Amino acid sequence: MLPTQETLPVRTSTSTLENMKLVFLQLRPKQWSKNSLVFAALIFSIDKINLMNLQLTFSAFLLFCLVSGCVYILNDFMDREADRQHPEKRTRPMASGQLHPVVALTVGAILFLSSMIIAFRMQPLFMLLLLIYFGMNVAYSIRLKHIVILDLMILASGFVIRAICGGVVVGTKFTPWFLLCVFLLSLFLAIGKRRHELLLLQNNKGSHRKVLDSYSEPLLNQMSMIVTTMAIMCYSMFTFLSGHSIYLMWTIPLVIYGIFRYLYLIHVLGKGGKPDALIFEDKGILACVVLFGITVIVVLQMFG
Repeated sequence: MLPTQETLPVRTSTSTLENMKLVFLQLRPKQWSKNSLVFAALIFSIDKINLMNLQLTFSAFLLFCLVSGCVYILNDFMDREADRQHPEKRTRPMASGQLHPVVALTVGAILFLSSMIIAFRMQPLFMLLLLIYFGMNVAYSIRLKHIVILDLMILASGFVIRAICGGVVVGTKFTPWFLLCVFLLSLFLAIGKRRHELLLLQNNKGSHRKVLDSYSEPLLNQMSMIVTTMAIMCYSMFTFLSGHSIYLMWTIPLVIYGIFRYLYLIHVLGKGGKPDALIFEDKGILACVVLFGITVIVVLQMFG
């Protein structure tokens, strides 16, 4: 039997050190790998790699980690009752009753305001995009996550904003093809996650996430098939029309393998609930990502 609000242990007194540890866990550092997308601007603009741009990009990465952590705090605060019905999410600090919501929200507000100030000093447009990212995710937590299909598109849009911000801080631009690739691949991962949640909670799906009542496994499978095809086609177009060397086409088989490997993991092995962790846990996908990065750098360095 899953713990209810009444049976959850609530600490009446917690030391400062314990609170700091709980707040840090509440920021979900394991999911900060998603923010590494801001480095894409430097990878695909290798001629702009220097100490200054590395510092700017790393600072943007840290700020996204803090702001996304603030989003997680707000999201977990609003979902703490529903999370208690989930076999894994019920252990989160607020859902489990270990971390008082007031403490989490206070720290989140301080981190958010500090991040906005630093982002503005770096680049006003970067601060604006970061604010849009935060506002979009707040709207997602409050309402949009309950709207079928739109919930997936909002999640994917967050990755596009990350990619754009990476270009903004170093003064470079992406082609529409690349941004569309980011959107489609992110949508692909979001669909896989929804499918995993649907199957995991198929007998009690609405009690955790209401929008799951609007999805079905055949629908998500068909959506995944469409997005997969579009993603491969868009990336192929990007390699030829990005303005870089056409030899980027050598990376197309790696992208195809990575997508097919992920499909294998979610459809055959029943994984996909944690896309950010799965990418690093599966040796096949991890090797593909590393080889992809090395190939891109070598091609751009040798052929421009």
